[in-house]
Amino acid sequence: MLRASFPWLRSLVRPLAPMLLGCAALLPACGPVDGSTGPGTTPGGSDPVPTMPSYGPLPSAVTDVLNLPNTPDNYANLDLPAHFRSAYVRASDNTPANNAITDAGATLGRVLFYDPLLSQNRTIACASCHAQDKGFGDPAAFSMGFAGGMTGRNAMPIIDARYYRNGRFFWDQRAATLEEQVVGPIQNAVEMGMTLPEVVTRVSAQPYYTTLFERAFGDSTVSSDRIAKALAQFARSIVSYRSRFDAGLAQTGDILPSFGNLTAQENQGKALFLGRAGCAACHLDSGPPQPGPRPNQAAFFIEIATNNGLDATVDVGDDGVGDVTGRAADKGRFKSPSLRNIAVTGPYMHDGRFATLTQVVEHYNSGVQAHPNLDGRLRVPGTTTVTPRRLGLTADEVQSIVAFLGTLTDDALAKDPKYSDPFKNPTRR
Repeated sequence: MLRASFPWLRSLVRPLAPMLLGCAALLPACGPVDGSTGPGTTPGGSDPVPTMPSYGPLPSAVTDVLNLPNTPDNYANLDLPAHFRSAYVRASDNTPANNAITDAGATLGRVLFYDPLLSQNRTIACASCHAQDKGFGDPAAFSMGFAGGMTGRNAMPIIDARYYRNGRFFWDQRAATLEEQVVGPIQNAVEMGMTLPEVVTRVSAQPYYTTLFERAFGDSTVSSDRIAKALAQFARSIVSYRSRFDAGLAQTGDILPSFGNLTAQENQGKALFLGRAGCAACHLDSGPPQPGPRPNQAAFFIEIATNNGLDATVDVGDDGVGDVTGRAADKGRFKSPSLRNIAVTGPYMHDGRFATLTQVVEHYNSGVQAHPNLDGRLRVPGTTTVTPRRLGLTADEVQSIVAFLGTLTDDALAKDPKYSDPFKNPTRR
């Protein structure tokens, strides 16, 4: 049509074609800049950021070392089910306005997450203590650091980190944001033993990072802030939403009825979790239950650090939040991880004292200790002294709850290639 109607246009454009093609060739190297453009999810789970950058082939400096697709995998616009899109769950999203998840940013974060270059002797990566097939946790009670030393606490699973409503991290909640938390282990003298300037120098020297930083932030400049943002983007993208529980809830739209895809034992465990055992009062609900479907049927988090009666006294070696704040009322209070994929994230508690989920449920059934700061939901109401509740569950009922917790396992997440180690040679250094 244009050639027929405007013959002069063809003669004008033809000399410009080589220049226009040259400009177009430069465009694929440009990606999202600091989370402000590119495919991304805005904080709170609102509408996706619309801009869709195009990407050219990755250079050999990347492909010789990493198994990455030319176009980044989708991290920013996960196809979350309806129960993840409720107002309550969206409001629980702790993604900051200046670090929305982008595909390029999370891809960079994935590479950093698996790169042992971030540890002093190049032997330990973030993934060393947060294994994909273990719910991004560590099957050992304590983790081994770069020089063989052991951590003082169990490595907390990072699944659904974006939905921890108060946004603080570590067992003692000393990190105010996920961006602060992700660089904490790197600087820990036992875990990875680096300083942030040392990390910046090492990462800057690796040719495979040049294009990844350009795509994520618009240029190849490496900084500790950008490293923290990329790692946090990758961590927030790790969402468990494809479990049998999620499939059952999608069929009913309400957590209360029996799910057709669960066994009788699993449905009994769900009923106990939501009812007589009182698990949902801490791990799902915020305040007393309201009429109608629960506002939160997706994020299995306790919203605040709590004391769950592991010990009866305050004279223990680890007082959690109390060691950070110095307040007597905070002694023995700890952040709790999500219950999603809990069946594969043992051992449990901040010190890994429980090897199995059966032991965990039995603790709440009959083993809660009368700590002076015991959470009120674990106390017998109306008593003048701290009296722990006893649930009176039978052995079969305990196993029913354990079976229900197993339905929260997202097997697809454990095998999803976009969350796996991208390095072609894990022993390359």
